[in-house]
Amino acid sequence: MRNIYKWFFVSSLALLILSACGKDDVSSNKNDKLKVVTSFTIIEDIAREIGGDDVEIHNLVPTGTDPHEYEPLPEDIKKATDADILFYNGLNLEGGKSGWFFKMIDTIGQKDENVFNLTERVEPMYLAGEDGKEEEINPHAFINPAVGIKMAEDMRDAFKKVDASRKDHYDKRAEAYIKRLKEIDKEYEEKINSIPEENRILVTSERAFQYMASHYGLKEAFIWEIDTEENGSPKQIKNLINFIKEHNVPVLFIESNVDRRPMETVSKETGVPISEKPIYSDEIGQPGDEVDTYIKYLTYNINLIHDELSK
Repeated sequence: MRNIYKWFFVSSLALLILSACGKDDVSSNKNDKLKVVTSFTIIEDIAREIGGDDVEIHNLVPTGTDPHEYEPLPEDIKKATDADILFYNGLNLEGGKSGWFFKMIDTIGQKDENVFNLTERVEPMYLAGEDGKEEEINPHAFINPAVGIKMAEDMRDAFKKVDASRKDHYDKRAEAYIKRLKEIDKEYEEKINSIPEENRILVTSERAFQYMASHYGLKEAFIWEIDTEENGSPKQIKNLINFIKEHNVPVLFIESNVDRRPMETVSKETGVPISEKPIYSDEIGQPGDEVDTYIKYLTYNINLIHDELSK
């Protein structure tokens, strides 16, 4: 972590909490809500849909915070210690096995059988380093609704495994939710296929849309591969400008959570307009925002992509 002293403080606090608090058996009282911890906002929202009134959720990484380098707070440690079930994205979103999430899990002594990776059935896609070699796993699989279906299915099965007494509740809610995700998956396919073939090029700041673009047949282009300290370097901007001129790109997109200036430079140099509305990648919004659920996030993105690339 960036602040090792803070980590030691949090770790020590976790051990004190763990020694002071016992953990009840999930099956001991069917009326108790299942205590759930999620690693970031999209997983939190899926858990609310499938868990419903049977769960009490604490989310770790809030909207507007980098999930790669999060530093758990004392409240996070206590909630994770007491949790009956914990969900994380995987694909290196939380820093992998040596990252902050598993450091926390190891510190509090959570049982492995209570911790669930929701992307185990997803084939990883990779990002290229400075040398051009594909080295780093792209964690943004959830942008693809076909992956969202797998995540929801695996969460349903995890809930049933840990809380078998309410498996019918989880099945019923998951059935309705997964049906909606399958409808959105079909909508993505139909809307992207309706875009003129020469316009099926998605240009964004970061290469976050790799899984979605590959699955539905969009060509992708971007300024940088993944968030680093050199986002929007002159070389990166020049490479994208050359690509846009070669492929006659109709419009550019800027993610809701990135610096606009690099793409504004690209737009100025190429004459290609930027979409007036942002596209969403790493997170959903706050409650009450236009994109405050995973379903809204997916629907918003495909409507924006279709409308902008079909002009």
